[in-house]
Amino acid sequence: MATLEPPKTIMNDDGQPNGEVPDLSQDALLDMYEAMVTTRLLNERGMKLQRQGRIHFYVGSMGQEASHVGFGAALKETDWYFPHYRDTGVAVLRGASIEEMVHQCYGTAEDHIQGRQMPNHYSFKDINFYSISSPLSTQIPHAVGAAYAAQIKDDDVVTGVAFGDGSTSEGDFHVAMNFAGVWNTPTVFLCQNNQWAISVPTEKQTASESFAIKAKAYGFDGVRVDGNDVLALYQASREAVEKARNGGGPTLIEAVTYRMGPHSSSDDPDRYVPQEDLEAWSNRDPIDLFQAFLHEQNHLTESEDEALRERIKDEIQAGVESAENAEGPTIDSLVEDVYAQVPWHLREQADDLKRFYGERPDMDGGH
Repeated sequence: MATLEPPKTIMNDDGQPNGEVPDLSQDALLDMYEAMVTTRLLNERGMKLQRQGRIHFYVGSMGQEASHVGFGAALKETDWYFPHYRDTGVAVLRGASIEEMVHQCYGTAEDHIQGRQMPNHYSFKDINFYSISSPLSTQIPHAVGAAYAAQIKDDDVVTGVAFGDGSTSEGDFHVAMNFAGVWNTPTVFLCQNNQWAISVPTEKQTASESFAIKAKAYGFDGVRVDGNDVLALYQASREAVEKARNGGGPTLIEAVTYRMGPHSSSDDPDRYVPQEDLEAWSNRDPIDLFQAFLHEQNHLTESEDEALRERIKDEIQAGVESAENAEGPTIDSLVEDVYAQVPWHLREQADDLKRFYGERPDMDGGH
């Protein structure tokens, strides 16, 4: 077997460039950094809120901020993004507010999904951010289908879709890859290889020498990139997006990274993650790497960095206070938003439920 080439990088372990840096403005670089820091701080607060019993669940992305932010930054606003549940930073980058994301985690009446989704499973139609789904891989064929529709309509749209290494063991992954290859769809796939499918390590997930190499079986290119290097992710993604937009077909990007936290708030990684591996990857924290780069390039001072983090924390706190003072979704919302007119049997069930709560003054009868 041929020796596996190391993932592509642009920054060294100290955050200093080892190659050509992408042509990005200072504002664009700082927007990416802010999205990464916001994701980390939301992760920290979300896990605490769950432990305190104030929200029911949280899925973090500690250690993977560079993977999805670098990928998302390479797409146009008019392109569609099909996320998995560790892609908070792309929603932030595209303009989703912290407050609306916190309301979604609480499932309030101000959550535009009306509490119908699990916490931090966002959906933002206005910024072309597709609904996050808990079942693995379901978003991958959706992304290919949307790209095929754009191709038929001659729309200038590329679809980007992200998923974890565990998702490559699902049938939907193979179906979507095959369809994309056969029809040459303008789709860019991002496999965030964080080394774990919950508690299942990579070596029990695939016998392939990499995940990127799987693209060859479907007739298109695959590339391995350092998933903790946001600049390398951006560069590889931009090249793949431009190729797709110009009719060159799909690309599979494997972002080699590490999940530095639990799979979710329901998981205990101490039972299976080797501490020495976690410590090694912590020394290459993607936010620390990018922070060092920005400081060295005089794009961000320490005082500006501290002010940024304090502002984000304040916005998160304001979002928590807003959500905890908000009403919950109404009973009527259970049967709305599916039909133009609510069918009689659903209306009857909702009315029965309201009567039930009306007879129980000890319970919240309206929500």
